[in-house]
Amino acid sequence: MSNHYFETLIIGSGLAGLTLALRLADHQKICIVTKQTINAGASGWAQGGIAAALSDDDSAIKHVQDTLIAGAGLCDENATRYVAESAPSAIRWLIEQGVDFTRNTAHKTGYHLTQEGGHSVRRIIHSGDATGNAVQKVLIQKVAAHPNITVFEHHIAVDLITSDRLSIAIPNHERSCLGAYILDKQKDRVVTFTAQNTVLATGGANKVYLYTTNPDTATGDGIAMGWRAGCKITNMEFVQFHPTCLYHPHAKSFLISEAVRGEGGLLKLPNGERFMPWHDARAELAPRDIVARAIDFEMKKRGLDCVYLDISHKPADFLKSHFPTIYARCLELGIDLTQESIPVVPAAHYTCGGVATDKYGRTNLNNLYAIGETAHTGLHGANRLASNSLLECLVFGHSAAGDILNQQGNVLPKLPDWDESRVTDADEEIVIAHNWDELRRFMWNYVGIVRTTKRLRRAQRRIELLREEINEYYANFRVTSDLLELRNLVDAADLIVRSAILRHESRGLHFSKDYPNTLPLAENTELNKNCIDQQ
Repeated sequence: MSNHYFETLIIGSGLAGLTLALRLADHQKICIVTKQTINAGASGWAQGGIAAALSDDDSAIKHVQDTLIAGAGLCDENATRYVAESAPSAIRWLIEQGVDFTRNTAHKTGYHLTQEGGHSVRRIIHSGDATGNAVQKVLIQKVAAHPNITVFEHHIAVDLITSDRLSIAIPNHERSCLGAYILDKQKDRVVTFTAQNTVLATGGANKVYLYTTNPDTATGDGIAMGWRAGCKITNMEFVQFHPTCLYHPHAKSFLISEAVRGEGGLLKLPNGERFMPWHDARAELAPRDIVARAIDFEMKKRGLDCVYLDISHKPADFLKSHFPTIYARCLELGIDLTQESIPVVPAAHYTCGGVATDKYGRTNLNNLYAIGETAHTGLHGANRLASNSLLECLVFGHSAAGDILNQQGNVLPKLPDWDESRVTDADEEIVIAHNWDELRRFMWNYVGIVRTTKRLRRAQRRIELLREEINEYYANFRVTSDLLELRNLVDAADLIVRSAILRHESRGLHFSKDYPNTLPLAENTELNKNCIDQQ
């Protein structure tokens, strides 16, 4: 079939997309489109856990307060309160699905709760040090067993289909999303997916940087498609760099969980001296932006390739039981964390901005939703609090499902097939590889942890040149997965740089040498495509 119809089309198979699918599936025919296999996204890589006020010494109020502090004045308080209050029920839903969190019979909750940077109490429920993987495994099994959910693996979205682009009138609506064009990578053809509701759940855009903790799938597809369709984009300058990515030539994108510092890990210089107390009173338990900048400062000041995370003072049995995945991976690379320090560097980790949504995941385009890391809900502000990311996926997957089920369906027109009558096969693919490498390198060098306006302008000029080349390539050759991802990465990079140039202050994850102070009034950076196109 060249044209598929579903009541809800979900683009992305991470925790947000799977949660939404399972919440809807008893009532609708659902489709999940994923560009690799269903388990290939960033959700399965999450190590630490999920934040929720579950113990007697905790509360949603405390959870909100910690989130607001980390967010440096830019969190939406209503959204933050909604997420924190919804957290315990989200955890209960996962337990009902069969997720086996690490237990502690001595604790009143029956589960072990750990603490991470920025949290005032222990509130992180986890499954060893591979929480994302444990959750995804259970939900993927549930999705596979549900008769109303169809999964299309190895399918990558090309672009959203909107009513205004096709000059199709939708009753009572000015602009609506009608579905998406999707490239079937195995059959090498573009297929039309028509849907009453379309959901962007493709994750973040951190592969725009040379060094990242994310998998190769994190190419900003949903953010770029939403932008091209006219969605409002908010706060893309706030890219979270995780302080502790394993530094090793053979350890591609391996994260050392926040929980290692939560359980007593200390950051040290090569001579064994601690340095975090010089930068913040909370030392290793300061929020991620502060820890990442401190590491960046010490590395640049001293000409270091890395710093070291030391938790070898803890009992070996404790480390092996609490961090089995990290222990095993480090050991494979010749590092015994029970005996020695782990070399670490910061790496791009999380996209705090994205497609602007309300508490139900609705965008400014009718019948289009965005959830998970693709969305900007107002929860994270200028810096995401550790372990709020999986929680956000769960909460907004649930709220979006409720809103979708309340929608009145429209009679949708037959959508046109993808037209490739005027394109040919590419004569050489090396252009894509070179542009991909160039983009990631200059983003790392010019738009990293510490920024200047001069560097941002340099990056912007290079993005303009890359976009010209990519648009020419896109117009003349048949689309490929690599071309689509590069096109999306360039759009995401452009949004990050535009947003960073507009922010004339340092706040949270955005630190500018030209504007080192924080302004008294905290304001979001909002980009609207119509306004930019008119410039």
